[in-house]
Amino acid sequence: MRAVSYSHFGPADEVLALEDVDTPKPGPGEVLVRLTFSGVNPSDAKARAGGRPGITKPPFDRIIPHSDGAGVIEAVGDGVDHARIGERVWIWNGQWQRAFGTAAEYIALPQAQAVPLPEAVSLEVGASLGIPGLTACQTVFGGGDVAGKTLLISGGAGAVGHNAVQLAAWAGAQVIATSSAGAMDRVRDAGAAHVFDYADPDLAAKIMDTTGGQGVARAIEVEFGVNAPLLAQVMAPLGTIAAYGSGKDMAPALPFGPYLFKALKIDITLIYILPLPERQAMIAKLHEALEAGALRPEIGATFPLEACAEAQDAVMTPGRAGAVLLELG
Repeated sequence: MRAVSYSHFGPADEVLALEDVDTPKPGPGEVLVRLTFSGVNPSDAKARAGGRPGITKPPFDRIIPHSDGAGVIEAVGDGVDHARIGERVWIWNGQWQRAFGTAAEYIALPQAQAVPLPEAVSLEVGASLGIPGLTACQTVFGGGDVAGKTLLISGGAGAVGHNAVQLAAWAGAQVIATSSAGAMDRVRDAGAAHVFDYADPDLAAKIMDTTGGQGVARAIEVEFGVNAPLLAQVMAPLGTIAAYGSGKDMAPALPFGPYLFKALKIDITLIYILPLPERQAMIAKLHEALEAGALRPEIGATFPLEACAEAQDAVMTPGRAGAVLLELG
């Protein structure tokens, strides 16, 4: 099969190589999926570049990157129902703590990680559900029902943020979102009741005015370190900050006093290690929203497998809109 792999860290165009490798065979409890699309995420690019904390060299001799994908089950291992052959599925954690991910024509992995795709949902959308979809779902619903609550979603034009806006609006929350000035209309169209420029010097005052001075019950936060001071001002007492990123400041200094006297909770999501029962609940929620037509993940760009380096660079481009995919045929 054709696959893209790397054996050492470095720039995408220097370390990623297209090659022919043996097609895997499904082991006990596994399925073999012929992949149609591979989802490319910032975490994939950061891992290839050596950007994960405390990791100085690749954990395997050769790595096929990417954790998300979608395709059709072509074979099953012992203990797996043969009726699964021919199922359209989407993949989660394809390359998490494993050597071989979805930047290939095939992947063999535990059958629980190949989720049956609802009939009306395309394989392209399926390839975007693993990280962007589940992260959005967990950060919105990880604390329970949000109907009638005010949510603040930072980065509402990003892949996770755009999904989160749609999910929160569908669930009956009042959604306040931030984005760049040029992306505000997209975020409003996704369901945000109020959208503000994240660079606005009066952002905190505008958010508080929108909430009638009550503050925000739950914040979905992509840049926790940068926005920690803002959150201290706009969160309601006993509110929760559901943070899934802090790329611009990985060692933030917290304004602990304001956090303390509001008794704020910080709920950090790393979707790779979400326990299976919680993951299954979020998968069910995602499918419900997709089948209701309330969640429409955007596909921003699609590249051929041989352009994997360009795809990984694209996913790291500031201001990009929608998911980035590799098309595998």
